[in-house]
Amino acid sequence: MMKEVVGEAEEKMKKAIEVLRKDFASMRAGRATPSLLDKVMVDYYGTPTPINQMAKISVPEPRLLVIQPWDKSGMATIEKAIQKSDLGLNPSNDGIVIRLAIPQLTQERRNELVKVAKKKAEETRVALRNIRRDANEHLKALEKEKQVSEDDEKRAQDDVQKMTDKYVKEVEHVLEHKEQEIMEV
Repeated sequence: MMKEVVGEAEEKMKKAIEVLRKDFASMRAGRATPSLLDKVMVDYYGTPTPINQMAKISVPEPRLLVIQPWDKSGMATIEKAIQKSDLGLNPSNDGIVIRLAIPQLTQERRNELVKVAKKKAEETRVALRNIRRDANEHLKALEKEKQVSEDDEKRAQDDVQKMTDKYVKEVEHVLEHKEQEIMEV
């Protein structure tokens, strides 16, 4: 029973780290990556659709994204969706492909992005602590119901704490890596 509680907590912590990595991947860091467009939704025949399901996205140069829609009639809507997004990019459409030039980031914008990254990392740390708290409460409830001994409960809580520390270090590592990527000129 305790192993299930600890295992469930670890799964949730892994998912929290994965969400952080995905959030960081969609943050612009001066380099073109197809994941920049992951959150951009296009109104395609009345249905919000991700760009990567409507077009091929390639990176021919470090600062250029090329979007090649499978259905040419959707080009205008893809272009509008990119302009409306918070990416701050201006697409250029030549009738065959849409090109997105990724401009060099200013130092001020880099600092803003680092602050956003730190905020997301802190949100993940809070989520990890909440998962730890829930697991510990569950373990205490098991001990109260006399399903596990007090010693076993304490050992399981120690395991949960060690696991939390491990994943908090992982958050620090991921944040450090993203900060370096953002500040790279």
